[in-house]
Amino acid sequence: MTSEMQISVRALGDVLSFHDACRVVAGLMTLRDQARKHPQSGQGVWWNHLLTQAGKTQQQMGPLVRNCLLQSQDEEGRAFVPRLPPTADDALRRLVKAADRVDDLGDCLNQSFQDLSEMHAKAGDYFTRNDVARLMVAAVDPQEGQRVLDPVCGSAGLLIGAAQYVSERTGRASTLDLTGQDVHASMLHVARMNLTARNLDARLLEPMDSLAQPFESSYDIILANPPFNGSWSPDRRASDPSWWDAETAPPRDNANLAWILHILHALAPRGRAAILMAEGAATGARQVEQRFRGRLVDEDVVECVVALPPGLFTHSRAPCCLWLLNTDKGPHGDWGSSDRRGKVLFINARTAYEPVPGSRKRRLSPEGVEQVLHTLEAWREAAGQYRDEPGRCRSVHAEEIAGQRYDLQPPRYTDELSPDDAPDQRQIHELTAKLRDKFEEAHALEADLLRILDEL
Repeated sequence: MTSEMQISVRALGDVLSFHDACRVVAGLMTLRDQARKHPQSGQGVWWNHLLTQAGKTQQQMGPLVRNCLLQSQDEEGRAFVPRLPPTADDALRRLVKAADRVDDLGDCLNQSFQDLSEMHAKAGDYFTRNDVARLMVAAVDPQEGQRVLDPVCGSAGLLIGAAQYVSERTGRASTLDLTGQDVHASMLHVARMNLTARNLDARLLEPMDSLAQPFESSYDIILANPPFNGSWSPDRRASDPSWWDAETAPPRDNANLAWILHILHALAPRGRAAILMAEGAATGARQVEQRFRGRLVDEDVVECVVALPPGLFTHSRAPCCLWLLNTDKGPHGDWGSSDRRGKVLFINARTAYEPVPGSRKRRLSPEGVEQVLHTLEAWREAAGQYRDEPGRCRSVHAEEIAGQRYDLQPPRYTDELSPDDAPDQRQIHELTAKLRDKFEEAHALEADLLRILDEL
């Protein structure tokens, strides 16, 4: 992705909402791609006209871009094409010019969504970064023909990652059965364009809050990056098949554990899931949280918990973990010959990061990702030989976990606890991070309100 493209995308994000900016970027990139494939078609004519007008500094670009996007969308898609204010003209002009020089459409869309996510990372509007998505997909190792679900699919990045993972290993188009759901109809429209740009088919369900009702189908692979520490309304019937008994029900004031239960219910026999979770889901000290995690361990569905480096996500400073669920940890097939029943693998990957060039941000290092995946494969006896490594990884029996009040934080088992890891201090750090997030959210809302008032 060129620096000019990145600058123009960020400039657009300054004047449009997250969803609107994503729709415009995806729409323009798809239009340009179709114009290159079919230069004599209507898309080719529209794109060339846009490109010509973008060179005229006095041209109003908003109405022109909107009209071209309306012409290139189907009837359903037209409802999501936003009106573009005059303040977006300069960004749109630069965006059209830069998009015409892009070579790799997929990489450009990924980077654009990530940049916009970092600008608008609040209320669940964030994109699963490529480095994290790669780890999540490879950790559950989807195979040809399997059913894959993302219940909070956003722009469909994890579904696309799963399809690319299979294609890279087979050398042919993926045959995965992809399903996505999201609460935002507008985001599902972005997902549809993102999938189309990569020639992928997926079943995108009607927009709704996934937690509102259980899935009727089951899935071999589930990938999910739900909002951290989100709110939810646990209005469930006693007959709901995904609901455990009242004693081990998820807490009412935080949706983290509710997401885990929701996803677990949708897993098929021998199903696997990768879920990105705030660290509090693994460490919460309340009895309701301990009982819930105890039920997960007793049911033997937690395969691995990976502590990820802090500072990976702009939407939250709170530390996070990758949870891997598996409904059958016995030995079978290509998934591994070891019997892992009654055990949980803990991996401390908090140092597996590198700086993003030219910024203060962090990302997972390729070496760190490969080390986590190699440890998983060795533990499953799918490749290599597994050994516990102090400070990095340890295979732990359920009885020991019960003795730790079902705390699933990896450093508790891989390291000797330092004073900084004491439960009281850890809770202080977590609460401080949440408070900072609330302050940032309040500032962002204030900026949005001032922008709206200026436009009146």
